[in-house]
Amino acid sequence: AYGDKMEGLIQGWRTVWDQGDFPFYTVQLPNFRTSDPENPAGGDGWTKVRQAQLDTLSLTNTGVAVAIDVGDGGDLHPPNKRDVGKRLAQWARAKDYGRDIVPSGPIYKGFSVQGPRAILSFDHVGKGLMVGKKTEPFYAVADEGATLTWFAISGADKQWHWGDAVIEGETVVVTSPNVPVPVAVRYAYAMHPEGCNLYNKDGLPASPFTTEPR
Repeated sequence: AYGDKMEGLIQGWRTVWDQGDFPFYTVQLPNFRTSDPENPAGGDGWTKVRQAQLDTLSLTNTGVAVAIDVGDGGDLHPPNKRDVGKRLAQWARAKDYGRDIVPSGPIYKGFSVQGPRAILSFDHVGKGLMVGKKTEPFYAVADEGATLTWFAISGADKQWHWGDAVIEGETVVVTSPNVPVPVAVRYAYAMHPEGCNLYNKDGLPASPFTTEPR
């Protein structure tokens, strides 16, 4: 019910305040505690709440500040508020103040299948996609030689397997020898997907997501 309540909150405030569809920017829940890297299905903790926060982007004039790389796993309210504030400001600068910048990291947009290949497209690719690592506040840098992590893939049997994920242009292609015909993909779909590393070249992290319908 979280997604319905969140949409109701946004639309309710806009109605009551009678200021039109004013900007509404949300901070997505950060990484917290631990998750089992041996479980490709994920879904533990508040993954569904993160997805519901992401789904509010279907409403006009909304944004989500991704915080999946801000926490250290030990604090429900990470002390690193600087990155959170800058990522919220990134949305406002791009959408409300006319700055020529990307508002966020990659946001899942679409999914197609070519044989065993699941092809994912994204909004807010910016300067391009990269395998990144966050070593300094706010921005990540390219992690040369590293591979994408935390991509899981399933077929019609709904059995999840870790996928081999590679960047091809502005898409990510996910495959697994265990999934000849992909049906769904999940990325960083865990309470604390430590080391998830899809970024855009502007240094901003991709949001966790599942391609499954709401």
